[in-house]
Amino acid sequence: MDVRKKCIAMLLAGGQGSRLYALTAKRAKPAVPYGGKYKIIDFPLSNCIHSGIDTVGVLTQYEPMELNAYIGTGASWDLDCINGGAFVLPPYVKGKKGEWYSGTANAIYQNLPFIDEYSPKYLLVLSGDHIYKMDYSEMIEFHEAHGADATIAVIRVPKEEASRFGIMNTDGNMQITEFEEKPSVPKSDLASMGIYVFDYQKIRQYLLRDCQDVSSSNDFGKNIIPAMLQNGERLYAYLFHGYWKDVGTIESLWEANMELLQDKPQLDLYSENWKIYGKNRNYPPHFVTRAACIKRSIIGDGCYIAGTVENSVVFPGVVIEENSLVRNSVIMGETHIHKNAAVFKSVIDEQVTIGDGAVVGSEEKITVVGRQLSVTEHEVIMAGEMLYPAAAPGLEH
Repeated sequence: MDVRKKCIAMLLAGGQGSRLYALTAKRAKPAVPYGGKYKIIDFPLSNCIHSGIDTVGVLTQYEPMELNAYIGTGASWDLDCINGGAFVLPPYVKGKKGEWYSGTANAIYQNLPFIDEYSPKYLLVLSGDHIYKMDYSEMIEFHEAHGADATIAVIRVPKEEASRFGIMNTDGNMQITEFEEKPSVPKSDLASMGIYVFDYQKIRQYLLRDCQDVSSSNDFGKNIIPAMLQNGERLYAYLFHGYWKDVGTIESLWEANMELLQDKPQLDLYSENWKIYGKNRNYPPHFVTRAACIKRSIIGDGCYIAGTVENSVVFPGVVIEENSLVRNSVIMGETHIHKNAAVFKSVIDEQVTIGDGAVVGSEEKITVVGRQLSVTEHEVIMAGEMLYPAAAPGLEH
């Protein structure tokens, strides 16, 4: 059977997400919940199927169990097709030894045998930790039209924030002339989105050479892209104009959820022609009691709301009892907030219990309560505190 593909995608989903602290203590960053029903990885996976890319390798590493189980065969994103699909690709033992992915480029290098099975003309490399909607087929068409060896998606960022990103300097035709990794004085505002299209045979050569370089960090931004530029390859920047959010910090994750509560949010989750798919449990409808009060909030399926919810994102299966107050917060799935409790400007992870009369946070700083923790009756959690989930028995915290 001929399974050659024009393009397949490799989705880098093994990141630890250390700046999300308690939220990634027991899960990979792409598995972090977002938006009342999704996980971060739902966005690139949904983008793939909408863009006509039906073969996706998902490269996992850090705390992979939840992510692996969530992706399964890819059926939730219509990726369980006969000649393609979603394939979870963790590091594995080769010969007499195994090794972790040592960088983004090394992760792709270790999976060259998988890619070779499909003999694609183009390779699309994606990050699993950004929120956005993007038609990758348009980027591939741009790549073809410019006769590029590599095309890097970029987005304009405020000049004062540009030093946080990899910056592309280009000529008038968007051909990349220089790449600067987090420059102190950036020359342009074109920030890399961590989305690449490569001619597969070309990038395969670079990956093979990079693996032989003991001084290399085995990273696309630090090693592969600079090497291609130095060798005179044709690299182009593809300018993306839509909503894109790097949710790599507690602040950015909270902000991304709050932005959904605007009257006309930049990210439209209700579009019929570009739905975001995910693996969702079959909860019953949510129920709101007569005493409840809800203002400008997202309420997931299976919730029971008897208290007051203002400007908050509430995930499925949450219980908020009478005389309790939730304001400017993200409450993740199956959390139980007992009566007379108050939660302000917080991110509460899944399956948390907040006791009767407890107070969590204030409007000063974002407070975080990790998964499956319990806040006792009348306990006060101060603004900005970070409560980590307990380690499993026999494991270090």
